[in-house]
Amino acid sequence: MADIRNYTLNFGPQHPAAHGVLRMVLELDGEVVVRADPHIGLLHRATEKLAENKTWVQSVPYMDRLDYVSMMCNEHGYCMAIEKLLGIEVPIRAQYIRVMFDEITRILNHLLWVGTHGLDVGAMTMVLYAFREREDLVDVYEAVSGARMHAAYYRPGGVYRDLPDRMPQYKESKWKSAAEVKSLNDIRSGSLLDFLEDFVTRFPKLLDEYETLLTDNRIWKQRLVDVGIVSPERAMQLGFTGPMLRGSGVAWDLRKKQPYEVYDRLDFDIPVGVTGDSYDRYLVRMEEMRQSNRILRQCIDWLRNDSAKGAGPVISDNHKVAPPPREGMKSNMEELIHHFKLCTEGIHVPEGEAYAAVEHPKGEFGIYAISDGANKPYRLKIRPPGYVHLSAMNEMAKGHMLADVVAIVGTMDIVFGEIDR
Repeated sequence: MADIRNYTLNFGPQHPAAHGVLRMVLELDGEVVVRADPHIGLLHRATEKLAENKTWVQSVPYMDRLDYVSMMCNEHGYCMAIEKLLGIEVPIRAQYIRVMFDEITRILNHLLWVGTHGLDVGAMTMVLYAFREREDLVDVYEAVSGARMHAAYYRPGGVYRDLPDRMPQYKESKWKSAAEVKSLNDIRSGSLLDFLEDFVTRFPKLLDEYETLLTDNRIWKQRLVDVGIVSPERAMQLGFTGPMLRGSGVAWDLRKKQPYEVYDRLDFDIPVGVTGDSYDRYLVRMEEMRQSNRILRQCIDWLRNDSAKGAGPVISDNHKVAPPPREGMKSNMEELIHHFKLCTEGIHVPEGEAYAAVEHPKGEFGIYAISDGANKPYRLKIRPPGYVHLSAMNEMAKGHMLADVVAIVGTMDIVFGEIDR
């Protein structure tokens, strides 16, 4: 008889289901995975090293490019680390705006995830649905920052500017008729909060549509149920966070367990799984979108009341950290000096070290910063959730079929910018 031996197969890095430049060397016995060895480093951009040569504020846009589908959450962790070192208080209005945009980012992330995870296992329609809804939220990003993805909207001490009173309007063109433009602009006639309120009202019904399409779909369940099971104990040992940990039945969420900003004032639940398989992680993320929707509604109501009373500041009034208002800078010598010093040298952060973490859509995103008193970090270490999850690939894929590897990569919700950094 011929000798039967295992053979190795390259999965990626140019594989449509690799979610970035993931290269995996799979050792197969027939079609069963014996060993999975992820190779990373093909997208390494030296973010941590670059930060040492940039002022503290100049590194904010680099954070957007880590997990490039959860942009503002990355900025949030970085700004919180700087604020911890500086010992400054963020105005309450800025805290609500930050929480609101964190939850918009969570929905954006999970919509892209459910669309691409659907594609991975053969459901084409899902990605078309998800991108339809993402379009509205990406417009909200654009309204506050001018950019659809890499917003650089958060700043140490608050946010770059207050919420706009009007949304950008569509204009008539050879692609869009006057009637189309009118219907598109109907929900854009008010402020950003009006536009967002309209979205929050519509969204639960749209989530029901997604669930009708997937949750009890027998092909979807055949591909996800009992695939990539991780027990709660093992999930904690592996350092899982976010939906990967909650999918295994551990109710750990930094927004509840270590509240930051105004999360302790808001009412929301932590969804947890039972089995710890890919299907549970899908259910957890779907419910997270509903909870984010709840948080958004509470933030909109608070911000509306605050605006009615005369909106408070959205960034710290410490002008050694945040630039003074433009009219003050043009009429007051002291404020002009502050402006000049900030623009030429940046913030001088006191000596020390700090770790700040946020409940990022993918798990715990942490920034460990060391300052030597200069205007740039002495060292910066990023703790991304995806890197930790990918390290469990071998354990999760062993004994499964080759096709299940694709479902396991999908359930991890991997983005390579944060893994390679």
